[in-house]
Amino acid sequence: MKKLLTIFSALCISLVAVTQTVDCYPTFWFTGMKNPKLQIIVHAKGIGKGMFSLNYPGVSIEKVNRVENPNYAILDVTVAPDAPPGNMSIMVSNASPVSKIVYELRRKNSEDAKSRIKGVNSSDFIYLIMPDRFANGDPSNDAFPTMQNPVSDRTDPFARHGGDLKGVEDHLDYFSNLGVTTIWLTPVVENDMPLTDEDGTKRSTYHGYAFTNQYQVDRRLGGNEAYKKMVDAAHAKGLKVIQDAVYNHVGDKHWSIVDMPMKDWVHQWRQYTNTSYKEQPIVDPYASDLDRRISLDGWFTRFMPDLNQKNPFVANFLIQYAIWATENFGIDGWRVDTYFYNDPAFLNKMNDALLKEFPSVTVFGEALVPDVVNAAYFCQNNLNVPFKHNLQGVTDHPLYGALKASLTQPFGWSEGMNRVYQTLAQDFLYRNPMRNCIYLDNHDLDRFYSVIGEDFDKYKLGITMLLTIRGIPEIYYGTEILMKNRKNPTDAEVRRDFPGGWPGDPENKFNAGGRNEQENKAFEFVKALAQFRKNSSALKEGKTLQYVPEAGAYTYFRLSAAQSVMVILNAGEKGYEIKTDRFEQGLKGFSKARNIVTNETFELKDFTVAPKSSLVLELVK
Repeated sequence: MKKLLTIFSALCISLVAVTQTVDCYPTFWFTGMKNPKLQIIVHAKGIGKGMFSLNYPGVSIEKVNRVENPNYAILDVTVAPDAPPGNMSIMVSNASPVSKIVYELRRKNSEDAKSRIKGVNSSDFIYLIMPDRFANGDPSNDAFPTMQNPVSDRTDPFARHGGDLKGVEDHLDYFSNLGVTTIWLTPVVENDMPLTDEDGTKRSTYHGYAFTNQYQVDRRLGGNEAYKKMVDAAHAKGLKVIQDAVYNHVGDKHWSIVDMPMKDWVHQWRQYTNTSYKEQPIVDPYASDLDRRISLDGWFTRFMPDLNQKNPFVANFLIQYAIWATENFGIDGWRVDTYFYNDPAFLNKMNDALLKEFPSVTVFGEALVPDVVNAAYFCQNNLNVPFKHNLQGVTDHPLYGALKASLTQPFGWSEGMNRVYQTLAQDFLYRNPMRNCIYLDNHDLDRFYSVIGEDFDKYKLGITMLLTIRGIPEIYYGTEILMKNRKNPTDAEVRRDFPGGWPGDPENKFNAGGRNEQENKAFEFVKALAQFRKNSSALKEGKTLQYVPEAGAYTYFRLSAAQSVMVILNAGEKGYEIKTDRFEQGLKGFSKARNIVTNETFELKDFTVAPKSSLVLELVK
């Protein structure tokens, strides 16, 4: 066949007497990529009957794949490293009324790993945001009559509320002041879905996890340009950005579901089959084939079809989108939703492809599993198992459970603070536990302040652990100002609007003057620890030395070549006496300690830690 150019353009337009829109995925591509292979899905009525050709320097069509649905053609294209950027014309014959598709080839950004795509690691502090519920910076994009859910209504907990990317951008200084280094947004891509029926309640997909077009950022959040502007503004202020991904499923109004390229684009069952939500059959050496298939291939919900990643066209579509979004927006990392529900071989292929193009990018996956062994299984580990995952790290749900137990259970052999100690004692199972994301709550969990009974002393204990234990700490929006609630009766209760994020809000808790005394104390406590952590080599990258808890008190050290930090957590009802001779290994060579919250310095002699309190001490020689 003649040389074909393939480049992606946001909308590929036919130039013929009778015009027809042609959709192309990816929408455009880049010169200078390490992998020269590109697969373009072309979607238009009858396009699959067409003959394709192109003449553009450095670009060629290697193969045209014909699939079951004649409305699709899938082009295998090679883009040479020295192909010039520009607009190219792919000529189409025998597919009237389409005669030409214009694609764009853009130059790869030379700032990767410098001012963008820098990766996220244990030196960072993540702030997790659900954009629709955080701040409304542009009320003009709250709702669109042409979308399937044309309503924005803050009085309805299940409707969209109008928060957007401009609202996030407007508060970048708030994050920096708090000590945050990275913002993670729940999915920003288009969710052009009608209201769903969940347990008899009509709900919008404001959360963002029911995609309808990955290549478009949702208009109600501001669209692609608003996202690019927000990411660039964050980078300019020294903040990183994590994008939330979903490989497992899409919304049932996704273009590839409404007009499916082929039957096995999704997992098919004789009758609707939901996933069991269990990871055990995936790791269980005794599991039945059926149980394993239900875990992996069952649908997440009826309105979220389960993608078949064993289909190479599906796999390539997902991989190329991740590469496209990383390069186009310059994001620093990915958090992958519903990680263990995906085909394992596909996951490794995805991670390899991302790291090949962007060696500095970070990827961690949601592994909502209760024990350390299974959490370690789904990332790089030291286990002797038949299948080895290559994921850098996971959302550390076992440690989350331990942190919660440490503040809600009486102290015992395996309870209370001993849960944290025992969980960290199993870190030898991970290849690198410092890559795990650790947290006290998130958009799928009861809010931390409610879990601990709105006990401010316990709040400070939890925040102390979050910001001093190994890993990448994440705080959920509003936790710093004591936002509360449980998932009762629904998730909407833990996804309430940030007070002050909307024009006319009676309280603005982004400002100290809008917060009450206790909320300001909480904010300042988080800030003190987070700002110290920014410049603490011990907390960012140091090794951990921990001691067996006693009487509800748990002590550990974070140690680097340049700094030593001692952390003491007394969750008990009585004072805990620190005998310095017991902690000689961590204290050796030091004579003083500075309390990093109060800035008080004192001699290192035996002392007592008050009940339900914590100390973070920088050791001084």
